[in-house]
Amino acid sequence: MARTPRKQTKSPMINYTLQDMQREFPDDKACMDYLLNRRYPNGITCHKCGVVNAKHHYVVSHKSYSCQWCGNHITPLADTIFDHSPTPLVKWFYAIYLMSQTRTGISAKQLERELGVTYKTAWRMFKMIRSVLDNGGDAFGGEGKDVEVDETYVGGARKGKRGRGAANKTPVVGAVERKGNVKAIVVTDTKSETVVPFVEETVAKDSTIHTDEYNVYNQLGNKGYDHQTVEHGAGQFVKGNTHTNSIEGFWAQVKNAVNGVHHGVAPEYLQQYVNEYAFRYNHRNDVTPMFQTFLSRVSSELGD
Repeated sequence: MARTPRKQTKSPMINYTLQDMQREFPDDKACMDYLLNRRYPNGITCHKCGVVNAKHHYVVSHKSYSCQWCGNHITPLADTIFDHSPTPLVKWFYAIYLMSQTRTGISAKQLERELGVTYKTAWRMFKMIRSVLDNGGDAFGGEGKDVEVDETYVGGARKGKRGRGAANKTPVVGAVERKGNVKAIVVTDTKSETVVPFVEETVAKDSTIHTDEYNVYNQLGNKGYDHQTVEHGAGQFVKGNTHTNSIEGFWAQVKNAVNGVHHGVAPEYLQQYVNEYAFRYNHRNDVTPMFQTFLSRVSSELGD
């Protein structure tokens, strides 16, 4: 049976252009003010002189703010990915903007050209941004919910065996709730003792789980799930409401990015790349610009 074509839906996200970003964050002070307001949304109580809502003045040379009463310095960059970075904040924000604008992201080589930094700096910036992007979060699914589970292999040599057990490829297992979130993790293998615990941790009981015929999924019916399968090996891709098109669409996005944009990713870094694409997928229906979503997550560790 032929695959059911996926419906193309228009994203509710409002348009946020490069000009909008440059207007909102024209220089390092504007970026610092944003981070300061994220860290101290209710105003600053100076820990040295004790003044509540003390006014602080920006000190360019120290990348900090100084209390007007006692001169004590605070910096909103502490304990963030920007801390101790010699790269101007405006370039960090531009990197985040570029990263957020496409479904497959951009390469460090392109960032090197766009920002005028070294390749090493561009690669490190992307690595630091990816390090704070989450992947799925809490368990999803539940009674009446449809969840697709599948495993795939990413990277490796182009030649050799395809599919499960492919040489030089890194296994990844994932689950996606239809019209909901995805979660995917890099694993050492796709044996039942690896895959089943992932499913139990990620997918709530009483969910309807849709998989292909891979035998490691056979025990899911005994784990509190309604397990439905399609026989891919027999050319069956849709059986009623059962298919794995959603998770396979996510895999296609990851592989297109890894192979086409980044030209391969070392296994030890693959999880961060998977996190990036899971984060983008999970926020695809946000009404705020994706740049703002990325920026909010990057600065989410900030708080009063």
